[in-house]
Amino acid sequence: MRILVIEDNRDILANVLDYLQLKGYGVDCAQDGLSGLHLASTAHYDLVVLDIMLPGIDGYQVCRRLREEGRNEVPILMLTARDALDDRLQGLRAGADDYLVKPFALSELVARIEAILRRTQGGRTRRLQVADLLYDLDTLHVSRAGQPLKLNPLGLRLLAVLMQKSPAVVRREALEEALWGDDCPDSDALRSHIHQLRQVIDKPFDKPLLHTLHGMGYRLAEQTDGL
Repeated sequence: MRILVIEDNRDILANVLDYLQLKGYGVDCAQDGLSGLHLASTAHYDLVVLDIMLPGIDGYQVCRRLREEGRNEVPILMLTARDALDDRLQGLRAGADDYLVKPFALSELVARIEAILRRTQGGRTRRLQVADLLYDLDTLHVSRAGQPLKLNPLGLRLLAVLMQKSPAVVRREALEEALWGDDCPDSDALRSHIHQLRQVIDKPFDKPLLHTLHGMGYRLAEQTDGL
């Protein structure tokens, strides 16, 4: 599942990004209306989280243009500090599917996202699988060959990215951005987390799934034929 978050407040954006990635969603971000509209119009997303007060064009305009000009039916969840009835009605009339007033709990944001996706996609279970490795994104339960595995929040986020991209190679820079954004601790931080992840998902089992492609990145797959 891929979500686009259009929000100009850096703190809110960072918190939402971290939480959604922890829950296993792929997330793209924009900090102004025009950039957000461009992304939403040119790429596929399962849902858009859209702030109303944005630089350039506001969320109402983004929503209307997606609905009217692009005929884009992507579900839209609006975020705003405006809680008056007229403001909520304006958002819904512009084409939003739901409306969440700031400040909000991140758990409520995800609950509303899940509710919208159930309505629009038939309630599919969000589960990732690579070989005998399973990750239930709703419960955060990870298992391999039926054996439960325990990972910390960064390990879960790292695993989600690798499983969502499998069997493709994920470049080191992409993983660092997914884990830390622009604030990567140091050059060995990712290597340390990859090592910890490998100890949990590979070491107790016969066949390794997590592969290092030197000079390229990392790949989660049953085999590495052709690489």
